[in-house]
Amino acid sequence: MTAIGKAFDRMDGVIKTTGAAKFSGDQLYPGLAHAALTHASIARGRIVEINTTDATKVPGVLAVITHHNAPKMKLPTSRLGPAVTGGSVRCLNTDEVHWDGQPVALVVADTQEAARAAAARVHVAYEQLPSTVEFVAADATPQKSSMVQSGSARKGDAVAALASAPVSVDREYSTPPQNHNAIEPHTTTALWDGDRLTVHDSTQNIDGVRTTLSSAFGVALDNIHVRAEHVGGGFGGKFQVWPGTLLAVLAARVTGRPVRLMLSREAVYRTVGGRTPSVQRVAIGADHDGRMTSLIHTSATRLGRTGGSPEAVTVQSGHLYDAQNILLQQNVVELDLVANTAMRAPGEAIGTFALESTVDELAHELGMDPIELRMRNEPTRDPIGDKPFTRRNLRAAYELGAKEFGWEQRTPQPRSMRDGQWLVGWGVATAFHPPVHLVANATLRFSADGTALLRCAFHEMGMGAATAQAQITADALGIPFEAVRVEYGDSRLPVGPMAGGSNQTATVAGAVTAAAAKLRRALGGEVSVAALARKGKSHVEVSVGFGRMGNQVRLVSKFLRDKRNWVRATTGAQFCEVRVDADTGEIRVSRWVGAFDCGTVINPKTAASQLRGGIVLGIGTALSEETLVDPRTGRIMNPGLAEYHLPVHADVPRIDVHWLDEPDPTMPAGVLGVGEVGVTGAAAAVANAIFHATGKRVRDLPITLDKVV
Repeated sequence: MTAIGKAFDRMDGVIKTTGAAKFSGDQLYPGLAHAALTHASIARGRIVEINTTDATKVPGVLAVITHHNAPKMKLPTSRLGPAVTGGSVRCLNTDEVHWDGQPVALVVADTQEAARAAAARVHVAYEQLPSTVEFVAADATPQKSSMVQSGSARKGDAVAALASAPVSVDREYSTPPQNHNAIEPHTTTALWDGDRLTVHDSTQNIDGVRTTLSSAFGVALDNIHVRAEHVGGGFGGKFQVWPGTLLAVLAARVTGRPVRLMLSREAVYRTVGGRTPSVQRVAIGADHDGRMTSLIHTSATRLGRTGGSPEAVTVQSGHLYDAQNILLQQNVVELDLVANTAMRAPGEAIGTFALESTVDELAHELGMDPIELRMRNEPTRDPIGDKPFTRRNLRAAYELGAKEFGWEQRTPQPRSMRDGQWLVGWGVATAFHPPVHLVANATLRFSADGTALLRCAFHEMGMGAATAQAQITADALGIPFEAVRVEYGDSRLPVGPMAGGSNQTATVAGAVTAAAAKLRRALGGEVSVAALARKGKSHVEVSVGFGRMGNQVRLVSKFLRDKRNWVRATTGAQFCEVRVDADTGEIRVSRWVGAFDCGTVINPKTAASQLRGGIVLGIGTALSEETLVDPRTGRIMNPGLAEYHLPVHADVPRIDVHWLDEPDPTMPAGVLGVGEVGVTGAAAAVANAIFHATGKRVRDLPITLDKVV
């Protein structure tokens, strides 16, 4: 291999830095109109009157669409259902209100300014019905298990083992709701041409958008063209089809004009789900040598009453430590709020906070180095299922990270390290994320000019996906990286996987390597211009993959095989240094080292960027991010970047990331995935460092200075 492992610049770098890249909100069509939403101001009830007179008087208004005049939509009732649509409510097809923020009117105008001004002039009267909007963990009930996710797991009798353990810690933690804040808000530009539909959508699930729109508007799949060449971040918030996409298409159908609906930042918060809050209990029992005899991890999270996805909060706790007895239980409570959804490393991002904080607390109780405690409980096989790991070298990741961080210089006692006014603390935590492996179709063409063209409808959300696939293609064919072109982000291309679960690089790599092998066979074993000339052809093109039903069969069989045979995960060690002002409690993250066992690294430059980005999100989780929901009304009180506090440059130190670069033998190109693992363990590393600096253990995120002083 000559391309894999090299730090090539991103193929789309120039067009994005010069502004030439066109996103969904940059598409121009003659007669383009703009749409805006009017949101419900109650959590649950019925619309008894809706007055659009003032809205229609705004100059430039073309239409005001409500449940009185909106065409009917039909959301999918198959396995896709709310999992792809983001909820079961057909907005504007009902007078029922299910959450504060639900779209109840849609205004279309000549300009975006006119549309938003008119939307604010739609007056709605409601009959309010009783609602439940406050998250109370005690109201949660056991989560049901599914093929995708287990609600519970156990080994032995963890309760009895905890009671008899010589040393134990039993703690409760909480994490708040969070919202995605992609640099590009959700945007859809839609155009009808008879019964043919073109949609530019900021999505990380092109095929899911196409399938949902086909069902909603009764249009054949082949008549729907979804384009998403460039997406300005997603983090899980753009996987599902939220009301904005459906209503933009509906507006285009009603007006007969191309329509763009670009959600305001507030509209994103109120119509697009975010991360659920959680309350977690972690209890660990151990002998005096630190060998874990019991590990209990339970969680309570929320779902919207109209949809949502349970978070796999306890999943890492069944795989990370070789405890003799383990009990895991996830619980959920349904509320009258917008359906929650996946947010980068869903489950593990907040689950590792509780688990890894408790491990740190146990180390303190034992008077043991927290790395030594973890290594004493490092399993050789999966602790619950006794299945082999596809690969696991967490020991080496810890050794690498500790060396780069200088961990041996740490003094163990809290408040023992100081630099003038600053209390200095060092914390560590384990990162864990199980990547999924899906299916993809692809075509590969080799031409007489020595170039290759890869075509697959995968997604580019800023992570350098096309660059990585060009590197994989180059090595699979034995040609230079510069000779590869890649087409992606378009439903007219062979079906690609959704971008999520850290699956996309490996999944598309599987299709690429299969297509490359097929192309080699077609050319007699050698991909070269000479081989093509011997065939007397100007090019050779091959395809791999199956139809929709065939891909479903492949996906299910792959999932069941993986689940039966082994446990696959990216792991790592997060090292954090914080400085806390001894008088004010001001917290600064001053240094970070992450070391990861993440399989083959295709491109060190883009991989490092992904890992650093995840760590930054983890710092935000630890110190600042919190969606505030009024417990009386269900209204999100800080729907925008003025009051929802993301980490800025001043909050983020230099982040050094390292990896082992050892391939996973069960994955295409040995890739495991780096998109989400950087988030996991990060919040715990910060919390553990703050405890080391101050002697105060904060178990409720975010860790603000009032919780430290």
